[in-house]
Amino acid sequence: MELTPALREELEADVVTLCQELIRIPSVNFGDGKGDEEAAAKYVVAKLQEVGISSKIYESAPKRCSVVANLEGTDPSLPGLVIHGHLDVVPANAADWSVDPFSGLLKDGCIWGRGAVDMKNMDAMILAVFRLWARHGFRQKRNMVIVFFGDEEAGGIFGSRWMAQSHPEVFAGCSEAISEVGGFSLTLTTGKRIYAIETAEKGIEWMKLTATGLAGHGSMINKENAVTRLADAISRIGNYKWPQRMTKTNEALLRAVGELTGHKYDPENLTPILNELGSISRMLGATLTNTANPSMLEAGYKANVIPQSASAVVDGRTIPGFEKELLETVKELAGEHVKVESLVSDIPLEVEFKGPLVEKMIDAIKAEDPEGIPVPYLMSGGTDNKALAKLGIAGYGFSPLKLPPELDFLSLFHGVDERVPVDSLQFGARSLHHFLVHA
Repeated sequence: MELTPALREELEADVVTLCQELIRIPSVNFGDGKGDEEAAAKYVVAKLQEVGISSKIYESAPKRCSVVANLEGTDPSLPGLVIHGHLDVVPANAADWSVDPFSGLLKDGCIWGRGAVDMKNMDAMILAVFRLWARHGFRQKRNMVIVFFGDEEAGGIFGSRWMAQSHPEVFAGCSEAISEVGGFSLTLTTGKRIYAIETAEKGIEWMKLTATGLAGHGSMINKENAVTRLADAISRIGNYKWPQRMTKTNEALLRAVGELTGHKYDPENLTPILNELGSISRMLGATLTNTANPSMLEAGYKANVIPQSASAVVDGRTIPGFEKELLETVKELAGEHVKVESLVSDIPLEVEFKGPLVEKMIDAIKAEDPEGIPVPYLMSGGTDNKALAKLGIAGYGFSPLKLPPELDFLSLFHGVDERVPVDSLQFGARSLHHFLVHA
């Protein structure tokens, strides 16, 4: 199904409207099980039903909703493909914004609002493509499972994890999946444009540290002070220089950028190549090592009472293949008087940047931007692909966007004045259409 000028106009108009309308539904996830995707889920169901696509809402807890639609392909012998987004967004403090964060305002060539890049833009692309197909009677080759998860912003406990554990039959027969935070463009200092397709994600290891000591009066000398022991431990952990660990994904990316910018790939000195990546270099730098950042502290109940215990939370992120290194190192750094326990743990991911599906992603980018250069990258955070990986489904980040060179895209995730350029969104819808038609 090729995009004629009329079909292109239809797709581009629909994706803008859908994105605005989704943003206007404040499906905020406050964490700790406090969220509400119900209205957004019902909107998705209605928009699919408008064009004759049946879907189902799965409710893991009151108002915690995910939506699933199944599209049968013309060749059921082929493995299925999961196309997934998430409906929840993080909170937004309206006082910090220059516009209403749930307005979906069209301003300065962008759609503004919470979720504009994370990830109601991709939700809108998915809906727009499949609505176009339904209106014009197109059927794809592969079976496709469309999923809009809830609770991604709080680890997927009420969303992708619950779906994978409680309803694995939804994904039966599927071998691959695509979702967010991949396929976006980055303009190098040379002017060349790369498209970062996510083929790897760091794992998660959130840890609680509990120091114990001798309780007593605050006026006394106390060499067994739990607060001091904890402070020393988190200082050692927070200041620890983690060794560089190179993955296949990062090596491929850095070699490609080096070739495009005239820098020799040198694992001992990656700074020249990283500098060519501009605003994304900070995130990519975090994917070259395990990381462990102290993020929460709790101790005491009165100024003149030395507590018997003190605790902290550390946010650990693991490189694929080096999960054990993180926990073992943190325990060693914590010391003998500090207990380390895992609070939340999730796997890192890495898939090959090759094969028929990857070739279709590359073709889709090239069809819309012949000068674009698709490359793999490792994401410092995580997506719902982790839950699907436990079902044997290989996940990729492919939410294509051709972005203005001056836009600091990654800073918009969970940021103030989150927005997506309309041209980028429409580019994404066209690219996603091309990819899915040929997938």
